Amino acid sequence: MPARIRLQRHGKKNQPFYHIVVADGRAPRDGRFIEKLGTYNPMTNPAEIVINEDKAVEWLKNGAQPSTTCRRILSYKGILLKRHLQIGIEKGAITQEQADVKYNEWKQAKEAKISNAKSNIENEARNEAKSRMEAEKKANEAKAAAVAAKRQAAAEAEAAAKAEAAAEEAPAEEAPATEENAEA
Repeated sequence: MPARIRLQRHGKKNQPFYHIVVADGRAPRDGRFIEKLGTYNPMTNPAEIVINEDKAVEWLKNGAQPSTTCRRILSYKGILLKRHLQIGIEKGAITQEQADVKYNEWKQAKEAKISNAKSNIENEARNEAKSRMEAEKKANEAKAAAVAAKRQAAAEAEAAAKAEAAAEEAPAEEAPATEENAEA
């Protein structure tokens, strides 16, 4: 069996973290490996990938076959492009300088795309937090208005009760006074 470039799972339950390793194809997933090439953390947005490009290209050159996920990771980081350009150099189709220019142009475009994605994610998070704060402010204002209306209604009811009690007491006091005046 040829060597495989694949992921080796680490991390807690529901919090995966992977090592990118070169292992014998017969070895278990989290078992023995030949060399560790880097790490992959899918829990961040965008995913954090740290890999030694030179070692990865060397293993690809020696015939290591990447798994499907590792192939995507290697493509995302430009390692497969770098290997492709090296094959062109070995065949004499392009020079080393041309390959370096192509790779650097691709790398800059990729970094710009990633930085735009990160800034968009940050802007969306900021806008979402702002809208949540505004919604919470509106809800608090509505609650405050409801409480104020309730207090106002209670105050009016209390004032009405006091006025009613005062009205009941006033005629009761006046009636005996009128009787006293009648007797006199």
